Amino acid sequence: MKILFWGTPREAVPFLEACADGHAVVGAVTRPPRPSGRGLQVRPSPVEEAARNLGIPVFQPSVPGELLPEMNRLAPDICVVVAYGKILKPDVLASARKGFMNVHFSLLPKFRGAAPVPWTLIRGEDKAGVTLFWLDEGMDTGPVQSALEVPVGPDENAVELMRGLIEAGRGLLRETLEDISRGSIRREPQTGEASLAPKLTRADARVDFNVPARDLHNRVRGLAMGPRAFLPLAGGDVAILRTAVEPDSPAPSDASPPGTIARVERGRGVLVQCASGRIRLIDVQPEGKRQIQAADFANGLRLGAGGRFCFHG
Repeated sequence: MKILFWGTPREAVPFLEACADGHAVVGAVTRPPRPSGRGLQVRPSPVEEAARNLGIPVFQPSVPGELLPEMNRLAPDICVVVAYGKILKPDVLASARKGFMNVHFSLLPKFRGAAPVPWTLIRGEDKAGVTLFWLDEGMDTGPVQSALEVPVGPDENAVELMRGLIEAGRGLLRETLEDISRGSIRREPQTGEASLAPKLTRADARVDFNVPARDLHNRVRGLAMGPRAFLPLAGGDVAILRTAVEPDSPAPSDASPPGTIARVERGRGVLVQCASGRIRLIDVQPEGKRQIQAADFANGLRLGAGGRFCFHG
C-alpha cells in the first residue's frame, strides 16, 4: 500500500518504521521545527530525522490543508497518524482513499484526548491498550479497526507503560496494515463508557497529601513523563520521582494529620501520612539540582518523625 505518515514526536518514530516495513511510505508529514532547549535552537522533529534517514520525503505544512494539492499528487491509499499535533479537518480527512487511521494509546472510548497514558495511571487502571481507529470530525470518536489490551503493573510509571504500549502498538500496526492491504477493513463503533484524558497542567502536578496514599502514588507514576509531580516548598519546588504505598498504614489522627512525616529511613525514603494510608517518598529532585534520595533531602532540611514540609503558596 501507499502510506502517508503523519507524526511528530519520538514516540511516533517506531510506527513510521513499521509502515516502511513492507509498504511504500510516500511521505512523512510533521510539524515545522520549533525552537527548544537551552539557547532555543531550532531542531527537526524526531519524525523528520527518522524519515530523512529512511529516504522518505518530508512535508511540514503550517496548516494541514496546505498539503491537499500534494496529497492529490501522492494519492495515498491510507494515512497513518501518530501524535501529529494538529487537528485534521474534513477536507484533509477525505483526501486518502481508505481514510486516516490513528494510533491511540488507550482502549477507546476510555481516555480520549491528549494524555491517555498518564490518566490511565492516575485513575488507577489495571489495564491499558492501543486502539487503531479511523479519524472523523470528533475527538478520538471514530470507528475502531483493531485494538490490543496491555496489563498495567501496580507500580509501573508512565515512561515504562508508554514503552510497552509503543512496542505492542508497533506490532499491532504491522498486522493491521497487512489486514487492510488484503481488503479486511473494519469500522466498529466504539462501545462502553467514554472518559477524557486532557493535557496535564502544572496544577495537576502539585502534590497534596490530603488524598489516599494509593491515589497520590498513582498520580506520581502517571506524571513521570511530565509535568512531574512536585512539592511546592518554601526553598523551591521539589519534583517527586518515585514513591511507594506503605502496606497496613494507620489512619491519620489529630496528632498526625496528612502531611506529617512518620519516619525518615536512609535507603528507604520518607514515610508521610496521607488522608488514608502512608506514602513513601523514595527519589526526589530539588529545582535546579540533581536527583537524590528523599531521605537525604529530608535530612538536609533537618526533618524527622513528626515534622512537616514547609509549603509556599
